[in-house]
Amino acid sequence: MTKNYPSNLTWEQWELIAEMFPEAKAGGSRHTTSMYPVVNAILYLLCQRCTWRALPGDLPPWSTVYGYLRRWRKDGTWLEVHDKLYQWVRVAASREASPWKAAFDSQSVETGTMICTDVAFDAGKQIHGRKGFITVDLLGLVLPVLVTSASVPEGARLAAAPSGRLIR
Repeated sequence: MTKNYPSNLTWEQWELIAEMFPEAKAGGSRHTTSMYPVVNAILYLLCQRCTWRALPGDLPPWSTVYGYLRRWRKDGTWLEVHDKLYQWVRVAASREASPWKAAFDSQSVETGTMICTDVAFDAGKQIHGRKGFITVDLLGLVLPVLVTSASVPEGARLAAAPSGRLIR
């Protein structure tokens, strides 16, 4: 039995997303851990900003939680859950499920000397590094974040398809 952390989902919230998490793979071992505490452990990590090994002992082992999150990120489950919850929040706020207006901004960040991937010079801000592009809808909900080299101009990012790393 786990403690009731502020980051825990209620049973009603869990019932909305429980079916989105995949069953155990055929031929593999059966789930020995319920997915409810695994998801709560992930939310605990995100809210407390703690390290994996600092998960409280009443939650599933960090290696189990990490394994599931890694698998869900690779197979798209985590993104699917995010997108579904995003749509529900918008509809609950009497908005369309998908936004048609958004605000856009970027920030250039200097990188370490040993970093050489996706790094360039932003002439406007005089920074050698990477640039993050963020978009929020009119409710303030974050849409995908794009990270590119700093030399990519804002106008080019608005007009072109992503060529950087997309982060959700």
